Amino acid sequence: MLPRKLPAGIAWVAAGCLLGAPRAAVAALVPASNAAFQYDGRIDFRDPRAPVLIWEGTRVAVDFTGPSLALDFRDATGQNFFNATVDGANRIVAANAGAPDRIALGPFSPGRHHLVLSKRTEATVGTVAFAGIELAPGADVAAPPPPRYEHRFVFYGDSITVGACNEDGPEDQWIDHRTHDAARSYAALAARALDADLRNISVSGMGVSEGWVPMKAGEVWNHLYPDAASPTVDVAAFHPDVVFVNFGENDCSYPAQHGEPFPASFTARYEKLISAIRAAYPGAEIVLLRGGMSGGAKNPHLRAAWSAAVSDLEAHDPRIAHYVFRHWSSNHPRVPDDRAMAAELVRWLREQPWLRPAAGAAL
Repeated sequence: MLPRKLPAGIAWVAAGCLLGAPRAAVAALVPASNAAFQYDGRIDFRDPRAPVLIWEGTRVAVDFTGPSLALDFRDATGQNFFNATVDGANRIVAANAGAPDRIALGPFSPGRHHLVLSKRTEATVGTVAFAGIELAPGADVAAPPPPRYEHRFVFYGDSITVGACNEDGPEDQWIDHRTHDAARSYAALAARALDADLRNISVSGMGVSEGWVPMKAGEVWNHLYPDAASPTVDVAAFHPDVVFVNFGENDCSYPAQHGEPFPASFTARYEKLISAIRAAYPGAEIVLLRGGMSGGAKNPHLRAAWSAAVSDLEAHDPRIAHYVFRHWSSNHPRVPDDRAMAAELVRWLREQPWLRPAAGAAL
């Protein structure tokens, strides 16, 4: 039987979490349990030899030498696309169910190199275990310098926040998820601009009361997988400065497509979700977001129900604030839409007295 709650620090992992020597000479295979690997994200570490990469934006980093490198995966489900960046040069790689478990990269020039593997695709699309890397004989690995950030952000949301379809053409498509990139979502762009470490826990189609997927936000936001039957995690171990919540689009789109009214339970369930988030993050600012697509921008039922919840929550908690996006799109936001939304949010955040100044980066 799975444990209902993982120990603190197991699910949320910061750089250099694994114990052991920071540098190890290798001949070929460097297992995922090697101390040189840095892991960031909500990851299933119950088997340290094959940690399961679940959520969008989950990262693995390591420094290495040698002319070649191969990524080793196992037990893939669904589709798993990654940005594999070596010394700043990116390549999209696929670790999909039924595909080869070994993905070769290179050749590389002499010297030391830096690999960052970042999951593009969301948890409900697929998961995969990372088994380690293979290097040329005589090459070695080392732990990179720990990354330093000004802030820590957590985003909870749906397809808008996950970056779904953001590299698609005129029409949204859900067949080949290669064109869904969480690294170019508005959440990731805003975090990058403000020099923030990011956890993105978002599920396409998910709502608070209604949605296109079985799970609801209140059932899975603090679970290891987007499944209420999976273990809960110590979400506060990440210690975020700001927690962002953006739900509601599916609560209006799903019932509208099925000839049903907007759910009367939305306000109460939304307040219950935020109250649970506040209990988990007592020291964080909470920012309630709305918008990005037509429902959040225009639907009068969602706007009224969301505004009622926000008014009540802000009246009882001075560390809760809200922001409504001006920019929205009729289909899922594309990368230019994500940039516009991120720019809005960053401007607003920089005006808030509780956000420490940060140099940040361009969007």
